[in-house]
Amino acid sequence: MSAVLSAVTVSAVGLTCKAFLNSGLCSVEVNGLHTLRNALESPKRSAGQGIITICNHISTLDDPVVWGVLPVHYYLRSRTTRWALGASDIMFTNPIFSTFFSLGQTLETFRGQGIHQAAVNTAIQKVNEGGWVHLYGEGKVNQPMTYPLDKHGQAHLPRFKWGVGRILMEAKTPPMVIPMWLTGFDKLMPEGRPFPYKYLPRIGARLSVTFGDPVSEDEIAEALNITRTPRQQHGADVAVDAHYTALVRKKVTAILHRDVEALGKSISGKLLNGIP
Repeated sequence: MSAVLSAVTVSAVGLTCKAFLNSGLCSVEVNGLHTLRNALESPKRSAGQGIITICNHISTLDDPVVWGVLPVHYYLRSRTTRWALGASDIMFTNPIFSTFFSLGQTLETFRGQGIHQAAVNTAIQKVNEGGWVHLYGEGKVNQPMTYPLDKHGQAHLPRFKWGVGRILMEAKTPPMVIPMWLTGFDKLMPEGRPFPYKYLPRIGARLSVTFGDPVSEDEIAEALNITRTPRQQHGADVAVDAHYTALVRKKVTAILHRDVEALGKSISGKLLNGIP
């Protein structure tokens, strides 16, 4: 019964988001959708290759509105809809919200509990089953005006959380990782507005959703196979081994951060705030 309710919830939300994007209340440009579609329809998934999509997070409406760009038939199967991690203190604040978001394939995630919590464990399980997991690497909404600038006037995304590094390290089969970039969603749902306006989307926003080329599997594999020292190989020191594990997670996460940011700069410029 829960599977049926989940399918109904996901389909209803997907259709609502698609109706909104097609309503004329906003405009949306979609680029590279074939990359995700090819991944979702790949026969490799039956052999256990999962999919991870990862992007910037500029609005509370990024998810689920962004998935309104998918063809309708994708909403009808959990196999072709994403699993996402959602903050407990925002999405799971009462029984109704908890039920709704759980049925909508959102995994309750607790801030401050790190990368070894149940939500990350479940995300790893889904990837190992050939499922699709979507991540917002920053872990929270960061709108373009808040991005830090370096001495050259280049904007940078805040560092990504290491949960994605753990997911990749513990995936039985290396998943396909697809970077994404969103623009305009910060105008659709700006942060800092007073009640009740903060819950209402602005009309007339220009949105874009871009799917980049998959992250190099060879580069990820190289990062995952950093050579251990002889001491680490024999597990002689738990602290040293933990340092090695953290180093791998950091390196893998940095690769994804670099590719998402590079995609963003190719679309939105050095300040990451342009609209194509």
